[in-house]
Amino acid sequence: MPEREPPAWIWLKERVSRLRQPSATVPVVDGLRADPLSAVVTTAVVTDSAAALPADWVSAFSSDGRLTVVPMPVMVGEEIYGEGEDDITETLSVALAAGASIKTSRPSPGQFEQAYLAAQRRGFKAVVSIHLSSELSGTVDAARLAAARVPIPVEVVDSRTVGMAQGMGVQSAVVAAADGQGMAEVRGFAERRMERTKVYFYVPSLEQLRRGGRIGAAASWLGTVLAIKPILAVDGGKIVPLEKVRSAVRAVARLEEIVAQDVSTRPPGQQRLAVHHFGNLAEAQGLAARLAEACPQCPAPQISALPAVLAAHAGLGVLAVIVGESSTPTS
Repeated sequence: MPEREPPAWIWLKERVSRLRQPSATVPVVDGLRADPLSAVVTTAVVTDSAAALPADWVSAFSSDGRLTVVPMPVMVGEEIYGEGEDDITETLSVALAAGASIKTSRPSPGQFEQAYLAAQRRGFKAVVSIHLSSELSGTVDAARLAAARVPIPVEVVDSRTVGMAQGMGVQSAVVAAADGQGMAEVRGFAERRMERTKVYFYVPSLEQLRRGGRIGAAASWLGTVLAIKPILAVDGGKIVPLEKVRSAVRAVARLEEIVAQDVSTRPPGQQRLAVHHFGNLAEAQGLAARLAEACPQCPAPQISALPAVLAAHAGLGVLAVIVGESSTPTS
């Protein structure tokens, strides 16, 4: 079954479409202008592939340069793959199952420099560059090094999160930029959205997180790793332990309870959900269906594979749920 973009994310395309009404002679992709950039949009948005943005969404919004996703490298054995450039899902799955050597790295400052200069050439006056938590990667540092080298003003944002929690901030930044807002406003809007977004996830084992050095405070659970199924979260940019559960079935059920409780505290009509997986699409689809039933006030969750750069640390069988909110630049 192909992965899809459900109504949960159509709000963004509709919002940008309303902001930028095309003429009858202008080509349109998914409701967005495909012609050269209109002068009202002065701020470009750059991010990295850890944002887990849907591929078709990236294609629609990157056609005029307003959005650029810099690929993050993943090394499997001696081979280096670029997230988004190479299809590494099967290779990574086999490597994880075999316990092979897997490493990840930040993009080079040169990659960000090229992205910023490309935005300048397209006529943008500024860039907002949004990246995964500095507690988990040196990507923000690479972006800042690049920002200091280019003539175009660049605001580098540490999302303090990962996956579609970061991606929601990126989507909101694109909306604010399309609304004609400047660099500072675009950055502030994205940061407010990400501050109100949570990541909850279940992993069958802490081993892959331990290998990658991303286990954080959950390291205290390693002594009982065979006896528990951990539920974790991202808080303050770090991976933190939430609960220890005795079985996989109970862990997923408890994850659903935690998510439903969070959703119930959000403004009615603004709740948004995303579900990530790696190597277990059927489980993710089942989880999304149950969440849709438990949270009828929330649009159907988006389902997508965890980016390879994150799956390399979470491992096979991960289930992650992102809880966030939709909004407009004036909210």
